[in-house]
Amino acid sequence: MPEVLERLFQRYPELISCHASILESARLMEQSYRSGGKMLLCGNGGSAADCEHMVGELMKGFMSKRPLPEEERQKLIDSYGEQGRYLADHLQGALPAISLVSHTALQTAFANDVAADLVFAQQVYGYGAQGDVLVGFSTSGNSMNVIRALQVAKARGLYTIGFTGSSGGEMNTYCDAIIRVPYQATPDIQERHLPIYHALCIMLEDAFF
Repeated sequence: MPEVLERLFQRYPELISCHASILESARLMEQSYRSGGKMLLCGNGGSAADCEHMVGELMKGFMSKRPLPEEERQKLIDSYGEQGRYLADHLQGALPAISLVSHTALQTAFANDVAADLVFAQQVYGYGAQGDVLVGFSTSGNSMNVIRALQVAKARGLYTIGFTGSSGGEMNTYCDAIIRVPYQATPDIQERHLPIYHALCIMLEDAFF
């Protein structure tokens, strides 16, 4: 068992029931990134904030500094001299991830002109490619805008991962891996989602950097 998961289960022993689904989620995420994929994330309310949070941990150094490979550093320096050195010294390795919750103009236009429950689905259709990952957060497992996004993702060959509560709801039907924390109340579920996705981000960072 990875050390980060040992620590997770020591602090949250009730999450041991999620062990297999966390490992499978990590496997799918790593497989996608190794094949040049990206991660898309969607959710509502506090879960929307979780999408933003997870992107922040993936797109820059989280537990390590992630310096650029020497070849990339040298290209910047050769191209721009001292300015290139500044870029090379401050840019960090990134795992590409896009939070779908922040695109206000697109979301409001699509919700007004077409259908509010298809906003995330439209973004998945536009951004998603085979081998990418869609992560959907829904404490009930039944948020229809997340379900619609998962449906489109499955049809387009994306890996689908769900974060939800004990029942899993309708997300069970559409997720390749589903992390069901053993709680029913939204605050309890969301409180456990955070340490789980922190652990996943650490595992990915260890794998690539």
